[in-house]
Amino acid sequence: MQVALVQLSATTDADKNRALVDDVLGTLGPHDGLDLVVLPEATMRDFGTPDDDLRSTAQPLDGPFAAQLADHAVRLGAHVVAGGFERRSDASGAPDLPYNVLLAFAPDGTLATAYRKIHLYDSFGYAESERLAAGEIVPAVVDVAGRRVGLMTCYDLRFPEMARMLVDAGADVLCVPAAWVRGPLKEDHWTTLLRARAIENTVDVVAADQCGAYVGHSMVVDPLGVVVASAGEEPTIVRASLSAERLDRARTTNPSLANRRIGVPPRAVAP
Repeated sequence: MQVALVQLSATTDADKNRALVDDVLGTLGPHDGLDLVVLPEATMRDFGTPDDDLRSTAQPLDGPFAAQLADHAVRLGAHVVAGGFERRSDASGAPDLPYNVLLAFAPDGTLATAYRKIHLYDSFGYAESERLAAGEIVPAVVDVAGRRVGLMTCYDLRFPEMARMLVDAGADVLCVPAAWVRGPLKEDHWTTLLRARAIENTVDVVAADQCGAYVGHSMVVDPLGVVVASAGEEPTIVRASLSAERLDRARTTNPSLANRRIGVPPRAVAP
């Protein structure tokens, strides 16, 4: 599987962000042979300040940001994943707290899945739940180039049961778009947790983070925890090739999933 991770710094202007996405993805083409292109959480529009009301800028699943991603997926012949804010309404039809959503478009331009962030970032003095609604606890897994890609967003990374839920649903790649805020020890947490999720689940991890106000350091980690490609703190595109053979070798060397005794999903019993 050929992967490209886009590291960028989004603004609070959705129109400018669409122009930025066009400029960055315009450097890629069908000749690159990509299977999966991943952009960060909140690419559609940055979170802004804590008092920004995201209800007024959220978009429906067929809005302009989604249409843009669908067009690039068709042009590239690849799956494209990026984060935004999904519009919601309450029972009266008034705008409600939106979802923090990942949109995954297939190479034919159809929406393969929309993953609504389960774990909201109520941590380190921040309260994401005051501005956004949590999604249902449902695994979002997409078939890409013979692999199964599970979607999770930023703070989800701190919950190992989230990654294991995706693996139990068949994922052998974890895709982690993020806007991982800078702060003491935050970069170390980001890199450590990405490697931990790869090692404990023997999966590839592909993580696209924002930069600027965020730590950056987008990276690809193999199933034994080796960082095979990574970015620094500036906008860039990280390319990598994920090997099914490398995955098989890792799971032979470290058969921890097969050796599980706790939380093993039930197996079908033959009649």
